[in-house]
Amino acid sequence: MSTFLEAIENRRSIYALDKNIKVSKDEIVEAIQQAVKFSPSAFNSQTAHVLVLFGAESEKIWGEGGITETELRKVIPEGQDFAPTAQKLASFNAGVGTVLFYEDQDVVKGLQEKFALYADNFPVWSEHSTGITQFAVWTALSDIGIGASLQHYNPLIDEAVAAEFNVPKNWKLRAQMPFGNIAAPAGEKAFAPIEDRVKVIG
Repeated sequence: MSTFLEAIENRRSIYALDKNIKVSKDEIVEAIQQAVKFSPSAFNSQTAHVLVLFGAESEKIWGEGGITETELRKVIPEGQDFAPTAQKLASFNAGVGTVLFYEDQDVVKGLQEKFALYADNFPVWSEHSTGITQFAVWTALSDIGIGASLQHYNPLIDEAVAAEFNVPKNWKLRAQMPFGNIAAPAGEKAFAPIEDRVKVIG
């Protein structure tokens, strides 16, 4: 188990995935559950929800002829080469699963009604909640040796995914995270000078 800062540093976008994971499905689910449970949210609203898909269920999202390919083909201009997109989807499909991140809009609306003074802020805070949860899950997976990347094919795939997995109508899809064994490490990452990003006063 790494320290918190080491875990943050080690988390990267991993696009080269395969199915040769060295941890169990139960360990993956437990890591995701813990990350979701302890991710903070405004007013302790706990608006974040996830669906964890494994195997054939995940392939329904990324596989050839699956939901994402089908929806993309509807909007990509005729004659445009689909091969690069198909290759990208295949890289996601090469993993063992996918985490779908949702925000509960009924909770957001309920808070807007209860705390009218902050009504305009609750949708913004909901986005904060999903961002925190995505980062927590991503880092938790990395910490047990599972690679992942964060994708955003919403709202293009929302309706088809909701129909396929019987997603509650009040859940709004915010991101998708394909995951699996790290088949190849992430490349070097460039960083802007931290002094330009963190200003210390006093």
